[in-house]
Amino acid sequence: MAGIADIADGLLQGIEDAGARVSEALFEPVVRLGVTGLSRAGKTVFITSLVANLIDRGRMTGLRAAAEGRIRAAYLEPQPDDTVPRFDYEAHLDALVGPDPKWPASTRSISELRLSLRIAPRGLWGAVAGARTVHIDIVDYPGEWLLDLGLMDRDFAGWSAAVLDRARGRDAAARYLALATQIDGAGPVDEPAAAELAAAWTDYLRALREAGLSDCTPGRFLLPGDLAGAPVLTFGPLPAPARAPGRRSMWAEMARRFEAYKREVVRPFFRDHFARIDRQIVLADVLGAIHHGPEALEDLRRALATTLKAFRPGRNSWLFALLGRRVERILFAATKADHIHHVQHPRLEALMAALVAEARARAEFSGAETAAMAIAAVRATVEEERRHQGAVLPCVRGRLEDGRQAAFWPGELPEDPAALLSPARSGAGKWLAGDYEMMKFLPQPLSRRAGEGPPHIRLDRAAEFLIGDKLG
Repeated sequence: MAGIADIADGLLQGIEDAGARVSEALFEPVVRLGVTGLSRAGKTVFITSLVANLIDRGRMTGLRAAAEGRIRAAYLEPQPDDTVPRFDYEAHLDALVGPDPKWPASTRSISELRLSLRIAPRGLWGAVAGARTVHIDIVDYPGEWLLDLGLMDRDFAGWSAAVLDRARGRDAAARYLALATQIDGAGPVDEPAAAELAAAWTDYLRALREAGLSDCTPGRFLLPGDLAGAPVLTFGPLPAPARAPGRRSMWAEMARRFEAYKREVVRPFFRDHFARIDRQIVLADVLGAIHHGPEALEDLRRALATTLKAFRPGRNSWLFALLGRRVERILFAATKADHIHHVQHPRLEALMAALVAEARARAEFSGAETAAMAIAAVRATVEEERRHQGAVLPCVRGRLEDGRQAAFWPGELPEDPAALLSPARSGAGKWLAGDYEMMKFLPQPLSRRAGEGPPHIRLDRAAEFLIGDKLG
C-alpha cells in the first residue's frame, strides 16, 4: 500500500506543479533571456550591468517602462532551475564597482539568475488592476556551446578533413599536425595517444582563442567541467587512413567518440536549456576581431552564421523537432563600443549588421525579430579630442592595467563594411588601409548617484528590444 500512496502523492504533486506553472504563465509571466558571447565578448559584464541597471534605473531612459516610471521595483529571487548554478551577480558587481574596479572573471559553464520586476500597467487599467510581476530568467551560457551546433551535420571524416585543412596554414597547429600524422588510423586503439591528441587539440583551440578567432570547437574541450578526461572529450581529428580501418581501429574509436560527443553533450544542451529560451542576445567583440586581422573577422562571420542556424532550424532537422518553437527576438550586439568615439558607433553597428546579413537573408525566422546594435555594457572610457600632425582626432581615454590614464585613437572604421568584409572573405593576410588598434581598458572607479547603475552605452536600448514589449 505504501507504493500506491507514493504514486498518489506523486500524481497530486504533479497536478499541483502543473497548476503552479499555469498560474505563473497567466499572472506572473516569465521571459527566459539567453545570453551568449563569442571570444571574450563580455557576457558576464553584460548580465551584471543589465541587472544592476534594472534594479537602479536612473540610466535606463531608453527602456520605456523605466522612463515612464512603471517599474515600481526590481529584486532578485531564487532561480527556478535547481540543477543549474546561480549566476554570481553579487561577486561580479563587487568586482566592477569596488575601490579598485576590475573586470569580473568569465563564467565557465551555464548559469542562471531570476530578476523579478513589479510593473504598473499603462492607462486606466493600471489604476484598476494594480502592479503585476514579470520574471526575467537570465540564462548565461558559453558561445562555444552554441557553435557546437555546426558539428551535428558532420561525420568524423568530414569534420576531420575540414578542420585539418584550416589548421595546416596556422603555426599554432604544428604540434597537433605532427602528432596526428604519426598515428596509423587503421591501427589498434592507443589510449595514451588518444589522450595526447586531445590535449594537443585543446592547446590548439586555446591558441586560436588567444589569437581572436571564434570557431573553437568542440567547445567543451576549452570548458570541460566535470567531463574532463571522459572519452567524449578524448579524441581529435585524424587524416584519413591509407587502408580501410577496422571496427577496433583508432579511426573507428575516434569516430565513435565524436558521435558520442554530439549525442551526449551537444544534443542535451539544446534539449534542456536552449529549447526553453524566449529571447536571445549574441555578443561579439567585433573590434577585437578587426584588431587581430582579416582571418579573425572572417572567422567571426562564419561563427555568427553558425549561431544563426540554431535560431532557424529547418523542418526536417533534428533541432526543429527538439525545439518545437523558435526564439521570438534575437539581438546581435557588437560590444566594447566605448573603445571608439561615438562618431564611429554607426559604422560599428553597420559592420555588426553586415556580419550577419547574409545568413539573415537566407533565414526564415517565422516572425522572430532580429536587430544589430553597438553597445558597451559598462562604459570604461571618456571621449576627448587630440591634435595630431595638424588634424583633430576623436579619441577615448581610459585606465590601463598599471593604473595610468591613456588617450587612444584606434583608427577609423570604414563607412562601407565591405571594405573590411571583402578582404576578410578573400583571405587577405592584413588590412590594406592599415592596422586597427585595440586597448585593454579597466573599468573606471565609479561615483554613482543614488538610483543609478553602472554607466553604459545603449544597454537601455538593448533591454527595450529584448524585453520591453513584455513590460507593457
